[in-house]
Amino acid sequence: MGHLPALLREVVELLAPASGEVLVDFTVGGGGHFRALLAHLGERGLALGMDRDERALAATRESLPPDVAPRVILRCALFSEAEQVLREEGIEGFDLGLFDLGISSLQLDDAGRGFSFSAEGPLDMQMGRGENTALELVNSLPEEQLAQIIRNLGEERLARRIARAISRRRRLAPIDTTLRLVEAIDSAVPPQSRRYLNKTRARTFQALRISVNDELEELKSGLSTAIRYLKVGGRLGAISWHSLEDRIVKRTFRFFGPRGEADESWELIPAARKPITPDSDEVARNPRVRSAKLRVVTKKPKGAD
Repeated sequence: MGHLPALLREVVELLAPASGEVLVDFTVGGGGHFRALLAHLGERGLALGMDRDERALAATRESLPPDVAPRVILRCALFSEAEQVLREEGIEGFDLGLFDLGISSLQLDDAGRGFSFSAEGPLDMQMGRGENTALELVNSLPEEQLAQIIRNLGEERLARRIARAISRRRRLAPIDTTLRLVEAIDSAVPPQSRRYLNKTRARTFQALRISVNDELEELKSGLSTAIRYLKVGGRLGAISWHSLEDRIVKRTFRFFGPRGEADESWELIPAARKPITPDSDEVARNPRVRSAKLRVVTKKPKGAD
């Protein structure tokens, strides 16, 4: 499946890009949101796109028309490196920012990256440079630690059984491909739970991917930087794909909200009481978006109407 940006219409409407503004896209991915927002910035606008995945940046770079080059900066960076990038590029604040979290279709559809449980590939799961691989976690972590990762980061109730099955199989031979890992997972699922097999596979792969890439701690760091650099009057959006991500986004935005505990001269005002989700037409066109949740906030002076 090609890259179809989730909630694109809602992102553009709620972030409301205007001519001359500064955009920071913290997760360029396939570039769908980035290009749509960039189109509204005019000749005086500036767009900074970041991603930890150099391949995603390369794809976005190739998709941009030549005439936007002077107004676009693309940088390979982790969320925890975002502040350094902003400083290096001389960006003291931005008007609109976006996080599209989790795994992209470009990554999922590349079997060689090891993210999909549906295709044979090396047990990698690295989103960018310098991380450990899933191969190392699966074959070297103690069984109890593996169970903890699957339980806490995958929210999988069969975590202990799955970790035990992995531990048993890796003693016989390394689990070095995605499908060998799937075999281990499947062997741990009792008959009465096999109708949920794909969900168990997905949750286990999610847990390992999050651990390999330290995604939750990176998210906390990225949100902290984004909120500090967001101008008063600026808009910040985050699309989450599972409850762990959404919980962090929700709690962070709430901390800086009207009833939050932050001691600042400004506050974050949510665009809606509940997260925005895809409508039935979008889900029909692109089933992968069904779990997406968009939260958008505006930074306003504290106490302003």
